[in-house]
Parts: sequence; structure tokens; C-alpha cells
Amino acid sequence: MTWQPHATGVVPGIRDTSVRLLLQSLDFLPMAEQTSARILVIEDEPDISALVAYQLAHAGFQVRTASTGGEALRALDSEPPDLVVLDLMLPEVSGTEILRTMRSRKETKSTPVIVLTARSEEEDRLRGFELGADDYVSKPFSPKELVLRVRAVLRRAPPSEPGAKGSRVLRASSITVDIGANRVTVDGSEIELTPKEFQLLVCLIERRGRTQSRSALLEAVWDTTAAIETRTVDMHVGRLRTKLGPAGDMIETVRGFGYRFHPEE
Repeated sequence: MTWQPHATGVVPGIRDTSVRLLLQSLDFLPMAEQTSARILVIEDEPDISALVAYQLAHAGFQVRTASTGGEALRALDSEPPDLVVLDLMLPEVSGTEILRTMRSRKETKSTPVIVLTARSEEEDRLRGFELGADDYVSKPFSPKELVLRVRAVLRRAPPSEPGAKGSRVLRASSITVDIGANRVTVDGSEIELTPKEFQLLVCLIERRGRTQSRSALLEAVWDTTAAIETRTVDMHVGRLRTKLGPAGDMIETVRGFGYRFHPEE
């Protein structure tokens, strides 16, 4: 399987007439120049997979597709992508298991993931975030929204190359954050964070001493002002505190407002 370049004109692989008609009526973003970003679309419904692949290729991304969990894991092993669009309901290996596997592997632990699912219940969305998803898009979805979310997540993704030029290091008491290496240590011991937890910690440390509302954190970390449940922020803060251990106490809850990072003296 090869990375598919910039798409033009037709949408290959779409057999469902209703999907074709929907596609013809949609307002796409202007076609963009091809970028180096590689997107792996993991979706078992052929029509949806072809539609998503076309939207992303139309926007200039290089795209590969996988229709089963096993095929997805082989694709991740052969050539890790820059971002994954992942359906949760897959044959062979579930989407949640793929996400769990990605976060356990060094090569893909920081790869951004956007969950694509027909499930709309809050618990399903929170479960995806809990496993390390960066964002979600519910079916049926807007092509513009999907492309814009992919661009936003890629823009927010922290660099993963250790020692990258211009790397910044943040220090707050026992916590050290190497932004260029995407590495966090507490008292010299490295801890594993998901991309969202990493970005949340960076945001709080950079704004130390200042109370951050949940809406401000959503905008800074999730790049959205949408009415996402406040439990999303609360859950990520809770998991971050747990992983930081005693140092997590430096993330204070400001009742009725949000959170504040207050480093120990």
C-alpha cells in the first residue's frame, strides 16, 4: 500500500449513490498544494473511507487507508504516519485497542489521532480521550470540519525529534519539560504523557500563577471554542496529576473558575 497523492476530480471507491449525492452538495475547502504530512485513515466502511481519503487528499495530504484492525497495525508498523483518522468500530482489532497499542509504542505514542465514529454518547468520546485521542469527529460529518480539525491537530502536535533545533526547556520545581524532545521528567525520572496531556502541562506551566478557565484551556490545548463538555478538561487534568505523582499537587483547582499551576518554592 502506498501513500496516495493529491486527488483531483472524481471520488474513487464510493459506490453508495446517496454518499455520491451528498459529496456533490458539499462545500469543500479550496484545493491545496500537496504537503509532506501523511495521514492514515482506518475505516472499515468503503464508502466512508473513500470519502475521507478524498477530502484529505483534496486538501493536499498524502493518504493511506486500512479497512481492518490487523491491516491498520501492519500499516503503522511499516511506516508510521503523521496523523491517524481512526474509526472505533473495526473488525479483527477494535479501534480502542489500536489506540491503546499506538500509545504503548515508542514510534507512535505521540502520533496525533482523530477518532471518527458514529457514536455520539459522551462516555464514548471520553473513553477515546482517556486512551489518548487528540480529537473526535462524529458521523455524519462536514468535510470542512474534518480537514480543519486535521490541520489544527497537526499544527498543535509537539515536535518529536530529540534535540531539535530551537528546542525549549521549561522547568518548574521538580518538573522539567523538554518541548523539542517531547519529554517530561519529575525529579529526573521520565514520565509518559499523551500528546494532549503534554500540551496541557506546557500550557499550565507557561501560564504559571494565573488561573485558567476551562474554556481558555479548551481553546489553547484543543484549539476549539466549541461547547465540549467540561469533563474533558477535568479528566485530562486528573490523569495528568496522577502521572505527575506528588508534583501533580502543583496543579491547583480554583473552584468555580478552572485551574492554576502553582510551583513549589
